[in-house]
Amino acid sequence: MKVLSRKFYSRDTVCVARELLGKILVRKIGRQKLSGIITETEAYKGNNDPASHAAKKITERNKVMFGQIGKTYVYFTYGNHFMLNAVAKNEKNNAGAVLIRSIEPQNGIKSMIKNRKTSVISNLTNGPGKLTQAMNITKEQNNIDLTKNSLVFITDGIKPKKILKKPRIGITKGTEKLWNFSFQT
Repeated sequence: MKVLSRKFYSRDTVCVARELLGKILVRKIGRQKLSGIITETEAYKGNNDPASHAAKKITERNKVMFGQIGKTYVYFTYGNHFMLNAVAKNEKNNAGAVLIRSIEPQNGIKSMIKNRKTSVISNLTNGPGKLTQAMNITKEQNNIDLTKNSLVFITDGIKPKKILKKPRIGITKGTEKLWNFSFQT
């Protein structure tokens, strides 16, 4: 499978969020590969998006969102969850990232079960914190180049038949934007 190019991420953040659906998220740990089909994403833009970490200014936490397109943006939230994002923006936006909210596990499922301490497959990676725990993604994977066959990358996958869009989850500002995208395999 072909790793997505930097050009893929060099477009409007909302477009990239929608088109990441069906792609394959891959996490390499030593010789093992954990992977899954991306089934839910959310778009976050820069200063024109009040729900975005990049809405006000560059900070130590969000600086990756302002940086090179096609990098990972991993942050810690709620005191116990890491969140995985792909930096995606076009030249009109100062910052942007796509939160990968859910995957359908494909490879390395036994390791994912061990990492999550659950054997319920439907509950294994159906949320952004569950996904990162299952794939052992932490702050150590922040600012990794997704456009190379590295520790974390995204490849071509399948084409979703029907994409659903709704408001983003867990935010209080920018709730009118229908920038949460999902589909069922």
